[in-house]
Amino acid sequence: MVERWFKPKKHSGWKKNQTATTRRRHLLAATPKNWTMHHRRLSAGRKAQALANVTTDYITNKKAQTDANYFFRNL
Repeated sequence: MVERWFKPKKHSGWKKNQTATTRRRHLLAATPKNWTMHHRRLSAGRKAQALANVTTDYITNKKAQTDANYFFRNL
């Protein structure tokens, strides 16, 4: 049995088989609506980067890293 030590506080609905637009929309929806857009994008980028750092699946790693870079570029 594999022990899962990474437990996100809120599940976003992000899946690697979704389109980039859908994945990013789910990440933004997992952030509080009363935050500024700057903080929401920063939080979404951190969520994607955390996923990229802990996954062992190559495709998930690349897609999560791409999403994280998208949010960090658009700060």
